[in-house]
Amino acid sequence: MSSTMRDSVRAEAEALSNGIVRRMVSLPRNILGGLSRVMNQGIDNLIGLRERTNQNHYNQTPNFHFQQPFNQPQIIQEEWAFLSNFEQHYGTTHPFFYACRFVDALKIAEDEHKFMFMYVHSPEHPFTPSFCRETLCTEVVVQFLDSNFVCWGALANRGEGSHMVTTLGVSTFPFCAVVAPSSGDNLAILQQMEGPVSPAELVEILQSTIEQQGLAFGSGKAKQEDKRRANLRLKEEQDAAYLAALKIDQVHFQLFFVEEKERHVKKNSENKKPEKSKQNPVSKQPSKSTESSQKAASRGCKKAEETKILIRFQNGERREQSFLCTDKIKEIYRYIDSLGLVGVGNYRLISNFPRKVYGSDQMEKTLKDAGFHPKSSLFLEFLD
Repeated sequence: MSSTMRDSVRAEAEALSNGIVRRMVSLPRNILGGLSRVMNQGIDNLIGLRERTNQNHYNQTPNFHFQQPFNQPQIIQEEWAFLSNFEQHYGTTHPFFYACRFVDALKIAEDEHKFMFMYVHSPEHPFTPSFCRETLCTEVVVQFLDSNFVCWGALANRGEGSHMVTTLGVSTFPFCAVVAPSSGDNLAILQQMEGPVSPAELVEILQSTIEQQGLAFGSGKAKQEDKRRANLRLKEEQDAAYLAALKIDQVHFQLFFVEEKERHVKKNSENKKPEKSKQNPVSKQPSKSTESSQKAASRGCKKAEETKILIRFQNGERREQSFLCTDKIKEIYRYIDSLGLVGVGNYRLISNFPRKVYGSDQMEKTLKDAGFHPKSSLFLEFLD
């Protein structure tokens, strides 16, 4: 028996004897090989990017993120297959599934000291539609998963999802599992659920798994708990600072739109003055009834032109902002830059389904021409 195999057997025996995991499995090379394509550029490009400071970004010109060539490796098609299929049938209200390889999502979960929630999606199974609509996409499940887990999903009939079905011996769907990394190429299955469950049952099972296993899997050292608490305090401080900045930003945007509207009305009024003076020299100013009509028309016009954009960040954040349908795509970039989010540096905006990149060649296109009106959802993708 090789040393690697002995270590694997020893790790599995110790885990089972301590009641930590239900079972251990070895990841197939098909899944492990998914990481090799990005190893030359460093896993930090994917995992650590959201923790980097954006100081350098704001020292550059406002168009810094357009000037860089879009040379990121083409690794998105397979990773986005599940999310595109899911949102096509069940919409965008669902847990935040990372659109990346399984080992990359597992690394994110390890860095954030969280377990991974894995969902293998079988579109043709008769229980799938009701489970997705009545359980997985409900508000209580979405909030619980986004707060406590790193979520990853895959299609059961292709790519890594197919390998997972074979490796884990999935017998029926829907299939969910709570997993965590272990020694070597092993994967710890902490909990698995096969078949339909209600939202309350799913949350109860997941909560029980967290309480039994603990947030620091594989170690009971106090320093890990201290680190988790420090990270939690930092996140709370960052969230508070972000909310304060967001309120200020919203006030600025409201003032901007009010000033623009007043400037537009004033300009139109000045352009029409000479004609009015020729027709009726005595009447120099519009009546109160005319002013009221103009204000009402302006309010109706603004409401009709409003376009709502839902922006989804890779750390799970969702932000909705209103624009005018005549605004250009570059205004969305300016809005994101104004938020001052930590870790948001060089990026671009993409739509989920059908997938389309809105980069430097799309900046002057209006939101209406881009098909965003009256509302749309965009995903923020980091660049190297």
